[in-house]
Amino acid sequence: MKNRRFYLTLFLTSLFSAFLAIFIFTKAFASFTKQEIIVESKPAAYYTSLPQYNKQGSYPDLTGAAESSVHSVVHVRTKGKSRTTQSYPDNPLFEFFFGPRGYGEQHSQPVMGSGSGVIISADGYIVTNNHVIKDATEIGITLNDNRTFDAKVIGKDPNTDIALLKIEANDLQYMKYGNSDDLRIGEWVLAVGNPFNLTSTVTAGIVSAKSRSIQILGKMSIESFIQTDAAVNPGNSGGALVDITGRLVGINTAIASQTGSYTGYSFAVPVSIVQKVVADLLEYGEVQRGLLGINIRNIDNELIKEKKLKTTTGVYVVGVMEGGGAEEAGIKEGDVIISVNGETVNTVPQLQERISRYRPGDKVNIELLRGGKSQKFAVTLRNIHGNTDIVKLSERVSILGANFEPVTDSEKSKLGIKHGLKVVKINDGKIKESGIKEGYIITLANRVPINSEEDLSKVINVLNDGLFLSGIYPNGKVAYYAINLQD
Repeated sequence: MKNRRFYLTLFLTSLFSAFLAIFIFTKAFASFTKQEIIVESKPAAYYTSLPQYNKQGSYPDLTGAAESSVHSVVHVRTKGKSRTTQSYPDNPLFEFFFGPRGYGEQHSQPVMGSGSGVIISADGYIVTNNHVIKDATEIGITLNDNRTFDAKVIGKDPNTDIALLKIEANDLQYMKYGNSDDLRIGEWVLAVGNPFNLTSTVTAGIVSAKSRSIQILGKMSIESFIQTDAAVNPGNSGGALVDITGRLVGINTAIASQTGSYTGYSFAVPVSIVQKVVADLLEYGEVQRGLLGINIRNIDNELIKEKKLKTTTGVYVVGVMEGGGAEEAGIKEGDVIISVNGETVNTVPQLQERISRYRPGDKVNIELLRGGKSQKFAVTLRNIHGNTDIVKLSERVSILGANFEPVTDSEKSKLGIKHGLKVVKINDGKIKESGIKEGYIITLANRVPINSEEDLSKVINVLNDGLFLSGIYPNGKVAYYAINLQD
């Protein structure tokens, strides 16, 4: 009897202990599981939107950079020449927004525009995009404190889409240059500007890529954009790309979009290019381009197979121009350039950006691969004429000896053309010598579409001798002219 009680007591005690252990484990596990569920329930965007940790374990503070930057970024408003446009046919929706207009009526209206700019000196020098002020007859600047000024154009460079303006003011808060070379992929940056006329707007993102070419400025331009995912929209053009210390590292220029609004990526001209352009415009009124005198292309699988290359990096020399600095130094077709002044280059935009920092007469050290072996050459850069003189590019345009004006939309429609720049007055010069008459509309120059005097200048500035014009007269007669630019 005693043994039965003993075993029963032992059994009940063990059973109670087992249930107690299960109860405690279940509570602890449930609490742990609940905690995990709470953590996992946070949306992914919560984490991806946070800045990366720094070495001290805290987030980088972007407020200082933002607060200082907005005072150095301005709103640029432009007014261009009036142009004649034809209204739409009667349409209920059109009338709802714009009021009733009859079919076929002609309306003259000024061309308005807006963008952003960055103050780079206390006495009123402002950097913006060339396309923001292109063809503008009036330029107005509004500061962050709502003061307004009229601006004049000091100079502009279509090849980099950079322009320099000046307002009459002093003691302005300006933005200091940063170092775009030191930017790293994944580094945080701010875009500051006036999208959709919303003044003093700041957005943040990371550097997505560097030395990006998107072929928006034309074949003869220099594109080595900083690509970011900071939100940029129409009106941001000419605004600042800022690092986390509040220094200028780029000028926001373009977005990748099929809708006209931001869809994920934006592009900025690096400050390394901006500084050189500004310095040239201030000193010479024109940008001085130092040229290597070579034709180049990126290395890809096709080229590696075709040329049996032993490298997958660098920039391939397709050809060497006669009388250029590269030929004189000993660079040959088939060489692969791998560095400029000790800085590695792997793409055409990288090489162009590195060379764009120098002027005619400057020497650069080029390292290249020839037959798989490294060789170094010192190249003296030349100007477009093949010498080392400072070039006044505007003088090259002036030798044409003519005044021009844009072609109206109605004239384009009447003549069935998409582009055009009209010759309105002929003086002594190359235009007169070629036999061109007043009224002639230039549609193409060396196969490049021409819509403005700036477009024509852009073509002429990279030529040594022959300029070939395609165009049409107001009576519909198509005509072609060859002009020798040599003096």
